[in-house]
Amino acid sequence: MDATSSDLDAGLLVQEYPAPRRSLRVAFVTETYPPEVNGVAMTLAHLVQGLHKRNHDVQLIRPRQPGSEACGTSERFHEVLMRGLPVPRYPSLRMGVPSKRALVRLWSFHRPDIVHIATEGPLGWSALKACEHLKLPVTSDFRTNFHAYSQHYGVGWLRKPIMAYLRKFHNAARRTFVPTDDLRQELADCGFQRLRVVSRGVDTEMFNPLRRDPGLRLSWGLGPEGLAVLYMGRLAAEKNLELLVRAFDALAQQVPDARMVLVGNGPMRHPLQLKRPQFHFAGQRSGEDLARHVASADLFLFPSLSETFGNVVTESMASGVPVVAFDHAAAGQLIRSGVNGQSVPRLDEPGFIRAVVEAAQDRQRLARWGQQARRTVEPLGWPDIVQRFEAELREALDHPLPPGEESRRPAHDGQALAHNGPCA
Repeated sequence: MDATSSDLDAGLLVQEYPAPRRSLRVAFVTETYPPEVNGVAMTLAHLVQGLHKRNHDVQLIRPRQPGSEACGTSERFHEVLMRGLPVPRYPSLRMGVPSKRALVRLWSFHRPDIVHIATEGPLGWSALKACEHLKLPVTSDFRTNFHAYSQHYGVGWLRKPIMAYLRKFHNAARRTFVPTDDLRQELADCGFQRLRVVSRGVDTEMFNPLRRDPGLRLSWGLGPEGLAVLYMGRLAAEKNLELLVRAFDALAQQVPDARMVLVGNGPMRHPLQLKRPQFHFAGQRSGEDLARHVASADLFLFPSLSETFGNVVTESMASGVPVVAFDHAAAGQLIRSGVNGQSVPRLDEPGFIRAVVEAAQDRQRLARWGQQARRTVEPLGWPDIVQRFEAELREALDHPLPPGEESRRPAHDGQALAHNGPCA
């Protein structure tokens, strides 16, 4: 804090204190935010709330959600709700609509120091264009592999143009934040520039082994010795749920008292319920209720290869529930096979199934893995992540883009990249 006149009268020397860092005016633009339940929304909420607690002025711009009002305006926090439309196949989610004119008007009167664009949809693109018009510095997040999702919905031919759009979008920013170094390298190989790794945290107070609930397990049809096998996340094609079903079927042959519990909703819920009526479908959960469901499981299966991070992996580990997953994203960073869970080389589906069956047959080993998993993620608190994010925003402010660089195509971004690699 600044020294007061009474401090000076008391003989305190101002130069003995470090110069205070000025507060920032940060505008967040996102097309997903709580009460929507997904990893991106939860992460953004922690960053927004964390910066606000660190004495920064925060402006949150997002689509209006049905049945949800704005958090309102308080000291150093202002929320702006924009028009939105339902996301195809996910009617509970909203996407923004083109809003450049509204954003130019807003930021002409309430000019932020920096704009952070968290999603690349119509609202995010409008924000980018408004920032170019007003000469506002921009940072962005690469949080969702939209280009990878295309192959799961019969439009794989769109992968290359989607990647080109994402590259153009993010290369207009002074910094693009990614959650893992593997993703940073993958995107750099595809011509993305100015990438910085800012990991994601986990709420270790919320997600805690102490929330394990025997009564909840009983409602799943499990006795004291039963094995609760969990999946949580969207029930959608890009999550590789067909492999999940195959892995559990193999597990159940060896462990007859196992029960598959799925937490989440999505377009594949109804087909899965028809195919496997013996599974327990818990639906969408949030807050302490979600944490209770996670902690009450014994093993978490995560077959997805479309994640940029996978918050559910750290939430499971924090809950003392070991994970079997591919060596990818958060699992690739955090799981040490045979110590706190089991990771499998990418695309090795037979190996994934074997790892699931082997893990399920030794309950004492699962318990040891769960204890180690909890210890692994205990240091990943959100305050440290927010501090790192703030430091990156300040660095971005200090390093403007050279004129015209955002539109300059990288020299190595040519036909060589489009040859069977991740950019194709």
